Amino acid sequence: MNFRIHKRRRVFEGKGKVLFEGPEPGTLVQFFKDDTCSLGNKKQGIVTGKGVLNNRISGYLMSRLGEIGVPTHFMRRLNMREQLVRQLEIIPIEVIMRNVAAGRFAKRLGIPEGTQLPRSIIEFNYKKKDLENPLVSEEHITAFGWASPPEMDEIMTQALRINDYLSGLFLGIGLKLVDFRVEFGRFWDNDDLRIVLADEISPDNCRLWDVKTNEKMDKDRFSEDLGKVEEAYQEVARRLGILPESGGGRPANVTLISEKKE
Repeated sequence: MNFRIHKRRRVFEGKGKVLFEGPEPGTLVQFFKDDTCSLGNKKQGIVTGKGVLNNRISGYLMSRLGEIGVPTHFMRRLNMREQLVRQLEIIPIEVIMRNVAAGRFAKRLGIPEGTQLPRSIIEFNYKKKDLENPLVSEEHITAFGWASPPEMDEIMTQALRINDYLSGLFLGIGLKLVDFRVEFGRFWDNDDLRIVLADEISPDNCRLWDVKTNEKMDKDRFSEDLGKVEEAYQEVARRLGILPESGGGRPANVTLISEKKE
């Protein structure tokens, strides 16, 4: 990554983003990288311009969710790669909402990829990198105190609402929301503790297929060596009407860093 990142203190660095301390107490600056990975970090690479696109897409979708009353950590975009977000106490759970069988879910249950599920299904992963983020149940989550029963009720209510809204929004631009993965955190609003949507919403953590052709328009293009990764992200932004200021009409530039096969 050849971008000069500001000198503020790093709070956390993940696969596709870096969090820095924000300009005011209770805020963070979220920087979107071009780095990408899949297959449990076994395959890594750089997709030039991905961070710019994800910053724009996630900021837009978070804003739209905020308009319908879904509380999010997003405050505003600062520049092409950074956004200001609220600092949360992250709940160590990934919430996966599935509408169509795909990826590991399809393989695990022996369901042909692309099969419409009888209803939306929520799954949970425990965010523990050294354990490869294992699948867990609501019983595990509440028993070990990662989240309380009322918090889980709120998380599932919000996840279903996010799914309903985004499914309709994407369908309106010719995309099928196959599944998505989100995180939540705790935020104190005066004396009230709120459950707030965190992280990002972009083609990095949403599976998006073209409604007519089922062409994949998300990170699976990198995972499955389908090519034209950045162009797919650009197409999602174009359909949303939010291509970045620079336009982004150039071809994709994907650099493979490493790939370890088991």
